[in-house]
Amino acid sequence: MYNGSVPVYKRVNKNFFKKWSPDMSYVLGFFMADGSITVNPRGSQYISIQICDKEILETMREAMGSEHKIALRRRGGNESDIYRLQIGSQEMCDDLRRLGMGEKKTYTMGLPDIPKKYFGDFVRGYFDGDGHVWSGLIHKDRKNPKTTLQIGFTSCSGIFLKDLQNNLRNFNVGKGSFYSRNNYFCLKYSLKDSLILSEIMYNNMENDLFLKRKKLIFEKFKKMRS
Repeated sequence: MYNGSVPVYKRVNKNFFKKWSPDMSYVLGFFMADGSITVNPRGSQYISIQICDKEILETMREAMGSEHKIALRRRGGNESDIYRLQIGSQEMCDDLRRLGMGEKKTYTMGLPDIPKKYFGDFVRGYFDGDGHVWSGLIHKDRKNPKTTLQIGFTSCSGIFLKDLQNNLRNFNVGKGSFYSRNNYFCLKYSLKDSLILSEIMYNNMENDLFLKRKKLIFEKFKKMRS
């Protein structure tokens, strides 16, 4: 007599990464920043996304039509807790591989061929995962210090950031500053290009997929200048 437990199958839209859309583009961008594909010893395949912000992970889970639980990993000291969404699906993993994501994507991934219509959603997703924005005073030692805005993207793949840099130039974004530091690469933009990037990422959004704390920095800066 069989006494083993019956596998519990959780619903998910397995076609999610097959067709470009605002939701798919954002999640793909986020996945390229903070996601991974894993294959366990039995051959089961999983996609995982983890981040400190539970709310955006819940929104992405909803966009993918997923019923999977979000796991919490508590960390001590001053480190923030980590939330992880893991979905078992060979079909979704294969779709991600076709888009250039592999088990060892960290150092080798390049930019997928993204339709121009969805490029802003993709950039916003990657920015929310591996981007940063800063607003503050510069030239503090001068008589009239200025408040500025800076935005940056990081990656362990220089190929990916170079591809991103080249594609952003098609949207009137300048060359920016590209450099390597230790074992990762950084692409940084100053005030003018940061404002253009904010328009690319946030103008004409068709969903609620964005990190509020990052978007708020742009909004506060623009309000201060108005």
